[in-house]
Amino acid sequence: MAAELSVAAQRRPHRLNELIHTICPRLARPETRHTAGDLLRGLLAPLARKNCWTLAEHVGQPSPYRFQHLLSRAAVDTEGLIADLHAYTRTHLGDQDAVLVVDETGDLKKGTATVGVQRQYTGTAGRIENAQVAVYLAYATPAGHALIDRRLYLPRSWTDESGRLQAAGVPASTVFATKPELAQQMVTAAVAAGTPAPWVTADEVYGQHQGLRQALEEHQIGYVMAVPRTERVLLPRRPATVAELAVLAPASAWQRRSAAGGAKGERFYDWMLIDAELIPEGYRWVLMRRHRSSGELAFYRCYAPQKVPLQRLVAVAGRRWAVEEGFQQGKGLAGLDEHQVRTWTSWQRRSLFSMLAYAFLAATAAIEGHQNPPTGALIALTCNEIAHLLNALFTTEPDIEHVLGWSLFRRSHQATARQYHYRGQAIREL
Repeated sequence: MAAELSVAAQRRPHRLNELIHTICPRLARPETRHTAGDLLRGLLAPLARKNCWTLAEHVGQPSPYRFQHLLSRAAVDTEGLIADLHAYTRTHLGDQDAVLVVDETGDLKKGTATVGVQRQYTGTAGRIENAQVAVYLAYATPAGHALIDRRLYLPRSWTDESGRLQAAGVPASTVFATKPELAQQMVTAAVAAGTPAPWVTADEVYGQHQGLRQALEEHQIGYVMAVPRTERVLLPRRPATVAELAVLAPASAWQRRSAAGGAKGERFYDWMLIDAELIPEGYRWVLMRRHRSSGELAFYRCYAPQKVPLQRLVAVAGRRWAVEEGFQQGKGLAGLDEHQVRTWTSWQRRSLFSMLAYAFLAATAAIEGHQNPPTGALIALTCNEIAHLLNALFTTEPDIEHVLGWSLFRRSHQATARQYHYRGQAIREL
């Protein structure tokens, strides 16, 4: 097993070189290509902070100027890089059972000069803070998930002041767009790029936006999108809120289903599906979820071009965790929140290179999982473990047997813990 792991580990730097080679046509000059490769390698390094200064020091550059030039002034085909990211993700994560997941994340910032920054609510802090907020699009399949697009949210305090936009390098054609409108832009772009998108899922911010739901229906893209309990639906006699529907429905209508498996067992909830509404473009439903212990309710608006069973809608709803894990790993492993750039162009490029670095980890995990399927004694290689191995094996002069031995121990320990979690869950469900 250790020998097989050693051979597999030796392939990972070559896979990163393959990704760098793939994006080279989008970078005009040889110096730019070399700097982009250094940037991707630095983003995957175990640094406490990942700004141009620390990244340059890590890869042995005498100053941060090459990275700063790449992010702000070098000739870079950004749209081409996004297309490469889409293609790379599709190739390695597959296109079967794909779900696009929309969500936003914020980065706390000081001052007011950084593009998009103002006092606004961000889930990162759980309150109103001086922050920069962006909407991201994740691509999730059973093989893994990655972030494939992003849009920086510009509040009206920015879009209403042309001088402020100009100072930050924001294109003159930029106008105010809500977060659901930014999500719609990304989904439309993904479909135009050939990215399979049979389903979209998102939280209440996006689910209650009728324009986004209507746009998805026009493209015949199915969705399972959370809505607030005050969301109103049309009944034969009168409108009612989804919370009222939960009260009116019989107790026998609830069905126990798993949204997905996790490290600590299947995520079981009680679910209820209100009968489909037939429309010219397909079917609409109201889906309800009830926590089995607390009784807390969650509500969803659903649509599909064809009629589908309850379990399919539940599975799509369960994919929403992918974007949350994507934010956590993208920030922790690929410096998604460590950019420290102020202008529009620099933010666009820096976020894109972080997504490319994270996509490499997700692709590597999928490839290893396919080539070396996990056994009951070991969990599959995760993005975190792959990042650890890359840095332990290739940034120092390691004792390979020691490094791989610890990797096997961690995966074995996690597999044992998972087995006990699942066994405990099975006993509690009896």
